[in-house]
Amino acid sequence: SRLNRYQVMMGYLFISPAMLLFLIFALVPAVIALVLSFSNYDILSPIKWVGLNNYSRLLSDDLFFTSLRNIVYYAVLFIPLMIACSLGLALALNRKVPGMKVFRVIYYFPMVTSSVAASTVWVWLLNRDYGVINQLLGLVGINGPAWLSNSDTAMFAVVFVTLWQGLGGNMIVYLAGLQGIPEYLYEAAVLDGAGPIELFSHITWPSLRNTTFFVVTLSLIGSFQLFDQAYVMTQGGPGHATLTPVYNIYNAGFNRLQMGYASAQAFVLFLIILAVSLINTRINRQQNMV
Repeated sequence: SRLNRYQVMMGYLFISPAMLLFLIFALVPAVIALVLSFSNYDILSPIKWVGLNNYSRLLSDDLFFTSLRNIVYYAVLFIPLMIACSLGLALALNRKVPGMKVFRVIYYFPMVTSSVAASTVWVWLLNRDYGVINQLLGLVGINGPAWLSNSDTAMFAVVFVTLWQGLGGNMIVYLAGLQGIPEYLYEAAVLDGAGPIELFSHITWPSLRNTTFFVVTLSLIGSFQLFDQAYVMTQGGPGHATLTPVYNIYNAGFNRLQMGYASAQAFVLFLIILAVSLINTRINRQQNMV
């Protein structure tokens, strides 16, 4: 009917600005980068077609595999801590107590701050000689390490800063999930004699399975895309201990002007993120079927 055609036309009209921006700033650059990944391009000279040479070069690139190992190590540390801390904070802030909304806003503040600005502040806080963290540790007789200059502690520092900054966003996600759990489930369980541990293990945690899947998926993708904190705090060091795939791509493309090779790394990273996301989705689907 005319009304249906009008509604369809208006729908396309409303989404056209977003689709146009997506086409210009996402799809077209991705296609150009895919073409560049099969070429040798350094900005200063014409593009030279090299086929799969950039991809075969990755197989012998130690820095690329080092960055992948680092990011897997980072994800193993970061994701469980993010789930535990954000869920624990959401449980604490889900109580109906006056002023609780103020605390939710306070914990969410780091989420809206610039990653570069926050990382710069933490560089000063974690300084070995005059940083606040080591000074506080010195008050209790602990000699604080060189957090960002020691390969044994640099990754822990990066994990802590990214955890601090991303905690508020996942806290809000878990709060939404908690508030969607029906109260009568808890009331019935309490009448049957269930305690806090039983309530959490048999009602809260199973009800938050899809919420946890969402948090894990975003955390996985964010882990493989880590750049700002590693760039500002450690520059990938010391000794490549915090070198991430995105930072390695940045060095290849903008420091060494190897745009074709950087594009190849970017698409390999895309495939890795896609594979990890699909595996995570399949695992969550199988758990929901149990």
